[in-house]
Amino acid sequence: MLSLLKGIRVVEVGAVVLGPYAGQILADLGAEVVKVEPLEGDIARYAHPTGAGGGALFVNNNRNKKMVALDLKSPDGRAALTALIETADVIFHNMRVDAAERLGLGFEAVAAINPRVVHCAAIGFGQRGSYRDRPAFDDIIQAASGIAGLGAATAGEPRFVPTILADKVAALHAVYGILAALVARANGREGPIKVEVPMFEALAAFLLNEHLAAATFDPDGAVGYPRILSPHRRPFRTADGWIAVLPYTDRQWRAFLTEVERTDVIAQDWFADPRQRPAQIDTLYALVAEALPARTTDAWIEALEARDVPCSRVAELGDLLTDPHLAEIGFFDVPEGYGEGVVRMLPQPVVFEGVEASLDTAPRALGADSRQILRDCGLDERQIERLIAAGVVGAA
Repeated sequence: MLSLLKGIRVVEVGAVVLGPYAGQILADLGAEVVKVEPLEGDIARYAHPTGAGGGALFVNNNRNKKMVALDLKSPDGRAALTALIETADVIFHNMRVDAAERLGLGFEAVAAINPRVVHCAAIGFGQRGSYRDRPAFDDIIQAASGIAGLGAATAGEPRFVPTILADKVAALHAVYGILAALVARANGREGPIKVEVPMFEALAAFLLNEHLAAATFDPDGAVGYPRILSPHRRPFRTADGWIAVLPYTDRQWRAFLTEVERTDVIAQDWFADPRQRPAQIDTLYALVAEALPARTTDAWIEALEARDVPCSRVAELGDLLTDPHLAEIGFFDVPEGYGEGVVRMLPQPVVFEGVEASLDTAPRALGADSRQILRDCGLDERQIERLIAAGVVGAA
C-alpha cells in the first residue's frame, strides 16, 4: 500500500466488482477507504470459489479497506451514514440512482451534509439520456455498447468478451474522475464536485476510440477499423499449438515475408503503398495462417524474435500462474502475514518509485471496523452499542 493518497478518506458503498475494484485501487494508493456494506455483506463475499477470507471475487477487490456494516434502510443507519459522510473527502457508490437517493446517497443530499465532498456515482447509463433508469449488468452493457456485436464481424455471431469488462473499465474511469476532482480541490476549487461515470458511455467511448473511423469526419462515414475487424486477425495455429504474430510496420512485414520465403508479395505494387496495403490485410493475414503450421510455436518464436517481428505464444489462464516474467517481478507474491488461505495476490500494475509504502492488509471481516469508524465520527460507546444491539450496525 502506497502513501500517495494518505489523508484522503473515501466512503465506498460498492458491491461485487465495479465499486470494490475502484475502491481497492484508491486504497492501494494510500487512501483510507471505508467500505459500507449491508448487514448481510457484499454478495461477492459468498461467491464461489471461497476460501478462508471469503469468495475469491471479494478477496481480489477489497484489500486495504476498513469494513463497516450498516442497515441503511433504517433511520438510525442513515444517521450513522450521515456521520460518516461528514468526515469523508469522497463518497463513491455503484448503485442505481433512485436507490442511492432513497438511502441518502444522492449528490444533493450528500453535498448538503458535506459541502467539500467529491461525490462519484458509477451507474449504468448517463442521467441526461432516455436510458437513465435502465438496470445495468456487465452483459447488458457489453450488448448495448457494441462490444458483444463485434463478434458478428469476426466470428459470425455476437458474443460476450469473457471477462467482466464493463465493470472494470467503468471502475478505472471512476478512479481518474475521483483523482481529478481531488486535484481540483487541492488547487483551491471550492464546493462539492459531482462525478458521474456511466458504464454504457464508458464502454461506447472505449470501443469507438479506433472504430469511429471514417465517421469521425463524415456524418455518413463507415465505422470500424478494418484491420481489427478482419476475420483473419486471430491467433494462428502452429505445428503444435497457437501463436499471435503481428507484423505491423513496413519493416516487420518485409522481415516476416522474407522469413517465410514470400518475397514475391513484397514485389507487389500495393505492398509499398501505405494507403493500399491496409486494404490487403485479409490477404496478408491469410498468408500468415498458411505459413505458420509448418513449424512449432517455439521455432517460430525463435525465428521471429531474431527478426524483431512481434509475436507471442497464446497463453491460457492457468499459464499465467507459472509465467516466468510474472514470477520474476513477484506478480502474485503475498506479503508475510497478509491473511490466512491466500496464496496469490494481484498487484496494482502501475509501479511507483520513491514513494513511501507499507504492507497491504487482507480483506477484513464483515463489520470488522464498525466500532472504530463510528468512534472516529463522534459517536460515543453507548450510542454504538445501542445501534449494534438494535441490529442497525454489524460489528465483527
